[in-house]
Amino acid sequence: MHKLLASTVLAAGLFGGAWSASAQDCGNVTLALHNVQSAELLTYVDKFVLENGFGCRVETIPGDTVPSTTSMIEKGSPDVSSETWVDLLPEIVPQGLNDGKIVYGAPALPDGGIQGWWIPKYLADAHPDIKTVEDALAHPELFPDPENPDRGVIFNGAEGWGATVVTAQLFKAYEAEKKGFNLIRPGSAAGLDGAIARAYERQEGFVTYYWAPTALLGRYELVLLEPNAQQDPAEWERCITNLDCPDPKVTAWPVDKVMTVVTKNFADRIDPAIMEYFNTRGWSNDTVAGLMAWQGENQAMGEDAALYFLEENKDIWTKWLPAEVVEKVEAAL
Repeated sequence: MHKLLASTVLAAGLFGGAWSASAQDCGNVTLALHNVQSAELLTYVDKFVLENGFGCRVETIPGDTVPSTTSMIEKGSPDVSSETWVDLLPEIVPQGLNDGKIVYGAPALPDGGIQGWWIPKYLADAHPDIKTVEDALAHPELFPDPENPDRGVIFNGAEGWGATVVTAQLFKAYEAEKKGFNLIRPGSAAGLDGAIARAYERQEGFVTYYWAPTALLGRYELVLLEPNAQQDPAEWERCITNLDCPDPKVTAWPVDKVMTVVTKNFADRIDPAIMEYFNTRGWSNDTVAGLMAWQGENQAMGEDAALYFLEENKDIWTKWLPAEVVEKVEAAL
């Protein structure tokens, strides 16, 4: 298997005295195990590092972004949510921070959670002038609808997704229908992935909604089209997220903030060296997408994929830890 793509990681800086404290008696640590593949993988990386590098006794607690974060604020458990899409909780997280119930660690995904319209890299390479959404919409002939080749195609998301509403509204805002495009709803997440895979393997042109990090982007290289406007939160709320709104204006997708969140009690009681780890580590969307793709190709469990990452990407994770902890983790591997 090829090594995972190199990652842009947070600068580790000088570890200083925080790393000198003994972590032999770390104690018990609880980690939220979210039902999201990228979050699961980072949680299992954290579990391995805490157990083998710092001597912790780690328990994973199944959950998801909203219930896990709410529990951290209201009950002080679990101790850590390794990957939290905090913009999904616009009231809960700020209140928890203000009340001193939770604190941020490092960004789990320094790139942020990315959504938008993408085209295949082979087409972007062949047509380097196509960089923005408007550039693509000027050439419907390059993105033929499989069922109506005289028109271009944009693949939408699944039924019930908020992003499916957003894509439909942006389709109106860009006047894509007048420019020769059809908007196709594959109907489900599997249908969308299948439409992308079929077109990609046939080397056909297409425009599609998608997001990062995902396993699909680890298998198929897509290029994000640049929006033709800045992000406008007021327009986003007024019309882009409202399918009944008749007059949407072009705006960019927001970039979601994806953070490590820990309870304040955990941050105060745990060895400072462990908090320094949580304040340092993070991986790029390309890295985690490649890891998710490897997991799918090998039908591997999350813990297996975490071990694969640690074995194959020492150039990334060793920057998160001091030398003595790196030695312990490598010995455990």
